[in-house]
Amino acid sequence: MSNVIDEVAEGFDPLPELLSVMAASGTPILLALDIGTSGVRAALFDEHGEEMPGTSLRINSLDTTLLSTGTIEADILLDLVTRTIDDVLANMYDSSTRIKLISISCFWHSLLGVDRYGRPTTPVLGWNDRRGAAEANRLKSQCNEPDFHSRTGCRFHSSYWPAKLLRLRDKEPEAFARTQRWISFSEYLTDKFFGESVISVSMASGTGLLNLRSCEWEVDLLNELDINVEKLPQICRVGQTLNQLTDHYAARWPQLSEAQCFPAIGDGAANNVGAGCTSKDRATLMVGTSGAMRVVYEGDPPRVVPPELWCYRVDRRRVVTGGALSDGGNLYGWLGDSLLNDIDKQSIEDEIARMAPDEHGLTVLPFWFGERSTGWNERVRGTIDGLSSATQPIEILRAAMEAVAYRFALIADALNPLAPGASLIASGHALWSSPVWVQILADVLGSPIQLSETDEASTRGAALLALEAAGKIQTINRHSITVTTIPKVFEPDMTRHQRYREAVERQRRLYEKMLSQI
Repeated sequence: MSNVIDEVAEGFDPLPELLSVMAASGTPILLALDIGTSGVRAALFDEHGEEMPGTSLRINSLDTTLLSTGTIEADILLDLVTRTIDDVLANMYDSSTRIKLISISCFWHSLLGVDRYGRPTTPVLGWNDRRGAAEANRLKSQCNEPDFHSRTGCRFHSSYWPAKLLRLRDKEPEAFARTQRWISFSEYLTDKFFGESVISVSMASGTGLLNLRSCEWEVDLLNELDINVEKLPQICRVGQTLNQLTDHYAARWPQLSEAQCFPAIGDGAANNVGAGCTSKDRATLMVGTSGAMRVVYEGDPPRVVPPELWCYRVDRRRVVTGGALSDGGNLYGWLGDSLLNDIDKQSIEDEIARMAPDEHGLTVLPFWFGERSTGWNERVRGTIDGLSSATQPIEILRAAMEAVAYRFALIADALNPLAPGASLIASGHALWSSPVWVQILADVLGSPIQLSETDEASTRGAALLALEAAGKIQTINRHSITVTTIPKVFEPDMTRHQRYREAVERQRRLYEKMLSQI
């Protein structure tokens, strides 16, 4: 495997004094996994939802296959998860301890075909596998998209299952014919570990095939796709868990031999819960590889989902609504590597901070990795308008950061009727690495932004949801807020805000001009 994935372990320091603190703080009862597009994290939690000191381990894949192409082989990712669990359990201070619960946060929207023996017939197809763009446009023309959007919470777009399945049926008929079941990676994982799997309503809601109100598969849409519902995963019942590791993994991980595993939760939903944003008065703004703005609340999905947004489920009690950007930290990284690779990151940050808002004269459409919210248009591409011989590389980077913020402004406008006046809690590696970007966002949005120090909110969120389901904590609502601290608030400069609103409008005009030409 070393020639396929290099790894970096972070955050683990098994010093004797740290283990002493760990032993005194309580007994771990839950193993939490967070499976992302760039790596896997694992940590142990006690029965109150507190992460056990010194138990966190993250393995980052430096082979960015899933990020760059939108696909990865299922067994490569399975091996990464397995080795992460190996390392966490191998370093437990008391190897005789039995973990009672397992929670999983997993990236949304992945699609994987398996044959009758559970062997992959396709790679894992991620949200950024854009090969189904033509099929998404065909669905738009053949079906009543607003109707399906209100029922499934998803637009017809290449990031979701309907377009992916159509492409596979038409372009890869042999693999399509050999496929016995269509699942996400999380079900493949639990099937290997437990010999069985079910899909949570959270993961199912990110496919574009779940009826948000009935929490059942959307049969009318399946008929359009010529897919038998029997080929989709069984949707888990309330309280259903996976209870027995296969013999191989029970012997490999005796600490987990008695554990109950909860079906995986979508990473965005888990992130909100872990960040303490579980009501309409607190929204998350995340910029990692990509970007998203979300609110979680108890209750029914909106009767009509705004066309700019999506709506998924956290569980059968809660929904999550928001918008997603395909370009975030990935665009920052691409531009930095392409234009400024000989300058250290702090110098770049300092230079960007010295620049005045929108002084570069550039208008950017930040669609290098495609558009999702707010237009969901498969044909638009990254664009830089206004370049001249005087344009400096650092100006292009600053303009791109501002452009991403403008897209968030459009999401915020669409989200405001549902969650008016919600405070903004920011997170994500891209924002922790660039306070300047957080300030740009505050100025563009005209709203204070609180930068959370919760660096692994998805892991914590999945753990809290599992503990609530198991009856260990009464509710995630109160508990998730108590474990989150807000170290810094970025206040908006309203003079800059007015200038940025003009820039948002300029970007809108460029977007409409591009649409008229494609």
